[in-house]
Amino acid sequence: MGGTTVEGLIRGSYFKNEDITVSDPNRAVLEKFAQRGVCVTTDNTAAAEKADIVVVVVKPWLVESVLRGIKPVLVPQRQLLIVVAAGVSSQSIEEWLGLNCPPLFLCIPNIAIAQMQSMTFIVPISASKRDTQTVLDIYNEMGGTLITDEEHLAAGTTLASCGIAYAMRYIRAASEGGVELGFRADDAKKVVLQTLRGAIELLEETGLHPEAAIDMVTTPQGVTIKGLNEMERAGFTSSVIRGLKAGMH
Repeated sequence: MGGTTVEGLIRGSYFKNEDITVSDPNRAVLEKFAQRGVCVTTDNTAAAEKADIVVVVVKPWLVESVLRGIKPVLVPQRQLLIVVAAGVSSQSIEEWLGLNCPPLFLCIPNIAIAQMQSMTFIVPISASKRDTQTVLDIYNEMGGTLITDEEHLAAGTTLASCGIAYAMRYIRAASEGGVELGFRADDAKKVVLQTLRGAIELLEETGLHPEAAIDMVTTPQGVTIKGLNEMERAGFTSSVIRGLKAGMH
């Protein structure tokens, strides 16, 4: 998520590339971003010390060590802190940082942030409206956002962050079905992707409930209703819901 977030920031207009600093132990990662005018370092402290907005995007089990490492240079009066790590509570973060904890935001984007199409959940923790708007402006440029509470962050993660993988699995399945129907693999994927784009645009522009839109396609004894019913016999809707709920644990 760290690399894809930086990709989104580079493509956006909120920050200049030279105003972004990436800290990472991987030299190859740093070289890639340095070539695009981003400041790079292997020193988390150096990166955090001069930042107005500190974004910690690491695996959940690394959050504590990273935060404790940069704690001495954090200045709550002039900085914001964004933590992107599933399952790490604000209570833990505030305990690790104590009085050095800046206004805090828990954020969960998904990998489409690099294409400016993320769905990002944002949880403000002891943050002002002005600070919250700043974080919203940053992530809104890279897709859609939803302000939520910490209690629903896990649900947001499975619905959108894990959910993008679930959507990919449908695309793969439909594309493979298209091959069975006689299309070349690339053509089948192209058809499926455009069909999904059309479905999204239809729902967004009309505000229709998905079931109402389905009714527009199905006709008595038609092929669409036969296909839908066969999918439901195989547990399509139930499987999706069970998969989402499984992602909560």
